[in-house]
Amino acid sequence: MDVTELVKVLIILLLVATGVAMLSRRLRIPYVTGLVLAGLPITELLSRRIGLSPTLVLDLFLPILIFEAGINTDVSRLRSTFKPIALLAGPGALLSSGIIAVLLKFGLGLDWIPALFVGVMLANTDTVSMIAVFKDIPVPSRLSTIVEGETLFNDAAALVSFNLVVQVYSTGSLTFVEGIQKLLFISLGGCVVGLVLGYLSIPIFARLDDALSSLLLTVAVALGTFQAGQFLGVSGPVAVVVAGLIFGNLGLSRNTSASSRITLLSFWEYASFTVNTFIFLLIGVEINLVTLWKTLPAILLAVLAYQVGRVLTVYPLLAGIHWIDRPIPLRWQHLLFLGNIKGSLSMALALSLPTTLPGREVLIAIVFGCVLVSLVGQGLSLPWVVKRLKLTKFSEIQQQVEELQAQLITGKAAQDELDSLLKSGVLPKAVYEEMRSAYQVRIAGAEKTLRELYNRRPDEVEGRSGKSSKLEAIRRRLLLAEKGALNEAMRKRILSEEIVRGRIQTLDEQLLKLEDD
Repeated sequence: MDVTELVKVLIILLLVATGVAMLSRRLRIPYVTGLVLAGLPITELLSRRIGLSPTLVLDLFLPILIFEAGINTDVSRLRSTFKPIALLAGPGALLSSGIIAVLLKFGLGLDWIPALFVGVMLANTDTVSMIAVFKDIPVPSRLSTIVEGETLFNDAAALVSFNLVVQVYSTGSLTFVEGIQKLLFISLGGCVVGLVLGYLSIPIFARLDDALSSLLLTVAVALGTFQAGQFLGVSGPVAVVVAGLIFGNLGLSRNTSASSRITLLSFWEYASFTVNTFIFLLIGVEINLVTLWKTLPAILLAVLAYQVGRVLTVYPLLAGIHWIDRPIPLRWQHLLFLGNIKGSLSMALALSLPTTLPGREVLIAIVFGCVLVSLVGQGLSLPWVVKRLKLTKFSEIQQQVEELQAQLITGKAAQDELDSLLKSGVLPKAVYEEMRSAYQVRIAGAEKTLRELYNRRPDEVEGRSGKSSKLEAIRRRLLLAEKGALNEAMRKRILSEEIVRGRIQTLDEQLLKLEDD
């Protein structure tokens, strides 16, 4: 495809995406679902067929999406939900893959290797789809963190498992012990690469004095970390996730001006949105409805298989979570089961299947069909499911509290920026004092109103529930800060391990008593 034709294709795709954005908002359907449906007839408008390149998805699109999610993820929230995330993205993904493989092996008569390939591809919950859907659907913050964290690390688990199955297919053997060793090496190695490159980027970022150079650095970190991981034989997605978390939680908070932070985060939001748009349009373009119709019975069985795998993973694993962490409400578990949307990574892995694999075209059609059913069926029904499960309750008091918190956050951020401008000599002191006092009046008013709300009886603050979730969230952050300080003191040999362990156990017990926010 020459440059002129490529430009024409891009124009068509952008116009279609603009139309989808307008219609999806009016019809109240998820944007990504609308893109897939719009992509189905696009091939007829083009002189040459375009498709979803697995290399493009894995080497370019995936690092961008994962890094953007990483820099916008609060590590303290991720740490507070680490146990359910680790269960679902680790053992859960492997267990689900095995269940799907067994069902397809005996349901469709597949050999073990093809069945394992499909199991790995369909056990993956798509990061792009879920994050895009959750941006439009308000759910409790802990639930949103669990879903986003699982999908982030689930991608890495899927790629690692896929590569292990490829090795078994290529070499004909891989013992259980070798598989576990390789799995740990790839995963932990990815963490190490992400930690090293993430921390190395922070001092460089701190020395850059303009936003555009900072943007170039972050793009290089995102793409370079992924390639470094792949080159070293470890997990590139895990490395990008870790680097994004470090950069977003440490790099952006160290002497970075507000304007630079806004520029950088806005760029990555736009990059993520653009990549999402092209991925889901190309998914629609890649799907051939005639081929899917011919393999419809196999597709429906595969859909049933991955739903069974999800059921037998989510509910049993989370049933005993209360022994090690705060329990996950049953309504949340229902959403975790019903929200296992498939997407771009499943299709990219399908297109990456070895060309010598028997029945490769049929397997690709099955995976593509499952992605289409998932995006359309589950994508359209997810807002209704959230509403039916009553996960979006938002009282007037809660809204008032958040508006006052927004007033506090913005006022204090503006004061911090004024302090920075005064210190750098940009702002005269008389102007600084006048502007700062104006913000102080606004902050004082918000603080007074918030104090009055927090001092009410719990049933007045939270209505029928009788729980002050906002105060619970604040207490949780304070307890996590205490844990972090204790671990740091133990690391520096200020406190003995015996004292720290006892205190941390007490803090964990207090955390378990807090209600979900």
